[in-house]
Parts: sequence; C-alpha cells; structure tokens
Amino acid sequence: MSLTWRSQDVPSYPPLGAAGTLRALAKALAIILILLLGVMVTLVIRLVEAPLHGQSRPWSGWVTVWVCRVALFFLGLRVETTGRPMRRHGAFVANHTSWLDIFVLNAGAPLSFVSKAEVAGWPGIGWLARVAGTVFVERSRRDLDRQKEVLRDRMSAGQKLLFFPEGTSTDGRRVLRFRPALFATLFSDGIADAHVQPVTVAYTAPEGVDPRFYGWWGDMDFGPHLVQVLAQRRTGRVAVTWHKPLRVEQYAERKPLAEAAERLVRGAHPQGDVSV
Repeated sequence: MSLTWRSQDVPSYPPLGAAGTLRALAKALAIILILLLGVMVTLVIRLVEAPLHGQSRPWSGWVTVWVCRVALFFLGLRVETTGRPMRRHGAFVANHTSWLDIFVLNAGAPLSFVSKAEVAGWPGIGWLARVAGTVFVERSRRDLDRQKEVLRDRMSAGQKLLFFPEGTSTDGRRVLRFRPALFATLFSDGIADAHVQPVTVAYTAPEGVDPRFYGWWGDMDFGPHLVQVLAQRRTGRVAVTWHKPLRVEQYAERKPLAEAAERLVRGAHPQGDVSV
C-alpha cells in the first residue's frame, strides 16, 4: 500500500503575469548561484573533513545551514523559531508539508535528512541531496534491517538525522499518524543515551492566496509549484517549534516513543487535531 497522502482538491494558481515571471526568474537565478557556491565550498571542505571525521560533518554541515538561510530569503519565506535544536546525541522528527521543509529545517541546524530512495534519482535534486549528506532508504519491510544498520552507523558517527515519520507530505493543514518503523533504529545496540527531538513546522501562506499554498503532495508537479513560490510578491512565513528532546531509554519500544513525538508535534500545530 502506498504511503503517499493524496487529495484531488489542489490549489489553483493564477497566471503569473510579466512581473511574476520576472520575479521567478530573478529569484531562481539567485538560488541556483547560492546552491552552486554552497556545493563547491562543501566539496572543498569535505576533502579535509572526510579523512579527519569520516561520515561526521562538523564543518560542512554549517555551510548547508547558511546556504538554506540565504535561499529562504530569496524564496520569500520568513522563519519564526521557538526553542532551539538540541546538541545531544540522537535524531530529529518532524511533520512533512513540502520540499520547502528541506530549506526550513536545514536552516536551523546541521542535520542529515532520511529520504525515500526515489529522490536519489531525481535530476539535480538527487545530486544536491547526496552532497548535503542525505540518507536514502527503501520503503519496504524486507529492507528494514539494512536501513537500521545504515542509520545506526550514521548516528554513531555523530550525525544528527532528521526523518518524517508520517511517511509522506501533506497540504500542511493536518498532522498524520507517526509510523514507528524508523524509530526502531534508536533502540539499536551501539547507540547510547540517544534522544529524539520532535519539531513542528507550520506554514502561513502570503496574504490573499490559498492557505495550502506551500503544501506539495501526492502527484503535484515540482516545477509549477516552485515557480509559483518564486513568483510571489508577498512574503509568507513558517513557524518552527523545536520541542524538548525525548530520552529514548525512557520508552520501552518504538511505538510509544513515536506516539509521544507525534503528540508534541500535533499539539503545536494550528491544524494539529486533523489526522487523516
């Protein structure tokens, strides 16, 4: 069964017009340049960082943070933050609304996303994700043991992983049930005193447009959605709440840990009572 959340009721976008088209082109060029600069700097740093720190990214991770902050400026998305990312050993978990989540969450702290394997093959995006240290996993039970081993190794190396336990993106107007599968890694041997920090991400659309404007889900095309975001004259905002970390050893197994994280994320979301 597919994990993808779908809704046939998708936002309708007005024509861009000449001004909107020019804005989109100018912002796209600026973001492409900052991404390319970030990739070049990251690759140079990794030449020194990799032999000294292996899979850990104590320096290059901060390049990604600053690149994402600059990209958000050009995307016209203001970030309002409550709390702060933990420094403890462990992982982050968040609700999932859009491709924009990558910029929003990476702008908060150095982290490595856990993404579905299909993303690795996406033109351009897959390559950028690899440079940023994304971990790609298969959506299958038979591959679960290998996934756990890969994630455990990354965490043991000092990386802080971030995954989306809903398993899919939505329209941003709901929080789906957290699936406990990826939480199993945190109970693996070799991961001591691990913590999970839940993160709530809630978007507010620019004035006068559909409240679901920033949502990207189901079979929606990436290109048109990106262009609409770039073409906006007004600024939207996103509220990011970094909750108190949960200590893994206080939970008997992955399911109650997933439920506790979900409650925190849902409680800080404006539409958090909607779960389907």
